[in-house]
Amino acid sequence: MPTAAIDPPGITWLRVSPKYVTVRLVEWALGNLVMVAVLSLPLVFVRLGWWRWPPLWLAIGIPAFMLLLALWRLVLIPRQVRAIGYAERDDDLLIRGGIFFQRVMVVPYGRMQYVDISAGPVERGLGLCTLKLHTASAGTNAGIPGLPAEEGARLREQLSARGEARLAGL
Repeated sequence: MPTAAIDPPGITWLRVSPKYVTVRLVEWALGNLVMVAVLSLPLVFVRLGWWRWPPLWLAIGIPAFMLLLALWRLVLIPRQVRAIGYAERDDDLLIRGGIFFQRVMVVPYGRMQYVDISAGPVERGLGLCTLKLHTASAGTNAGIPGLPAEEGARLREQLSARGEARLAGL
């Protein structure tokens, strides 16, 4: 993968698990199924004769447009997952993500207050977790989704130890 213009030079990015695509697809399916169903209700009501407004073309057009938008997002999910990465350096952790709007976040170990791991039902079923970093600034709370559970546990311990060492001034 070509290096983004905002990536620091000489960084080897570690990627999240490809299984994370499945987690994102399940989230996509649930969210879009509900959205398209709700937006299709006016079409059902118009066809049943319960409503005279909106016009039929609008009752068809809105859910159709949202379905096309949802399909576009579906196509982007694998690429979005491949764009997520992290790198451990001596003094900080780098986290990157984004396709169109790329972001590289630098979290100094000395600023970390605590490191949290969470896993929803789909993530647990696939052996994945999300690592969350909490700092003194609410704007820098960062996370790395889609980590294998073992890597998440290792990273949590590693980051906690480095954070404590930096806070102690070692």
